[in-house]
Amino acid sequence: MRSRVSTMVGVIAMSALLVLYMWAAGFQAWLMITTGDPIVVAMGLALIVFPLVGVWALWREIMFGVWSSRLARRLDAEGDVATALDDLPTRPSGRPDRAAADALFPEFASDVDAHPDDWRAWFRLGLAYDASGDRRRARGAIRRAIALAR
Repeated sequence: MRSRVSTMVGVIAMSALLVLYMWAAGFQAWLMITTGDPIVVAMGLALIVFPLVGVWALWREIMFGVWSSRLARRLDAEGDVATALDDLPTRPSGRPDRAAADALFPEFASDVDAHPDDWRAWFRLGLAYDASGDRRRARGAIRRAIALAR
């Protein structure tokens, strides 16, 4: 529970800082646009893109966190957790040992092959990717699980 609270505090703090940055960049862009000088106006219009991209990225990451947390709780409530991943030996950092995680990976990949439309299989595959240290594929598999769960 403590880890979850500290994660939420971190997300809120970073989100607040990003919103402050986006406001400052947007305000500066507005000042540039209102000068009337064509070059400065063009720079102001270009600068306004950054806050918009920031808002989009922040929203996407927050929603990814919300939906993946919901699926994790749902999987846990069903008693269907990837217990094999929980039993992995860990490094001093607390992260799973990569070699041990890699050894279990084929089990989760074959589950997805057998049940390609099951969000649970994709979610467990995402957890296996994460344990193996492949964050990009982990996020992709969990995104697929979110899409299937909807």
